[in-house]
Amino acid sequence: MAGLRELLLRFRPVGSPGRAAPGGVPADRAAELAAELAPPLSHLEAAEAEARRIREEAARAAAAKRRDAERQAEAIVGRARARADEVRAEAAARGRRAAEAEAAELLATAERDAAATRARAQARMPGLLDRVARLVIEDIEAPGPPVAGRAPAPGAPDGGPPERGS
Repeated sequence: MAGLRELLLRFRPVGSPGRAAPGGVPADRAAELAAELAPPLSHLEAAEAEARRIREEAARAAAAKRRDAERQAEAIVGRARARADEVRAEAAARGRRAAEAEAAELLATAERDAAATRARAQARMPGLLDRVARLVIEDIEAPGPPVAGRAPAPGAPDGGPPERGS
């Protein structure tokens, strides 16, 4: 970098056109600027080269990590697919056990209900048989036309077999 003195020298007055004088030689601004910028630009070129190298190295590292990640993902998917049948079988077995337990519970409930129904039927049976027997006896003993809702007695004019010869 140029110092303060060199910076101020850029602005020194130049002699007017005419004969050359020892202090009046015009400064070569392009050469001065090139000389002033050459060291920082050379450092900049080195920094750009290093940045390019770092980017290329990072790209290679990223590609390697991506390949490793793809291999790991493929391995994970492979293990998952291999285990999928086992998991399905376990789930089916759990479902089957749950269904069997539910079926057993439903069967036990149905058996309890059937036993309760049989017990109620046996408890009611003597009374119902007595009632049916009474109704049959009343129907046999009752003379006259059949009562609505009752079947005519056998041999009765409306319920017996047809007479021969008619």
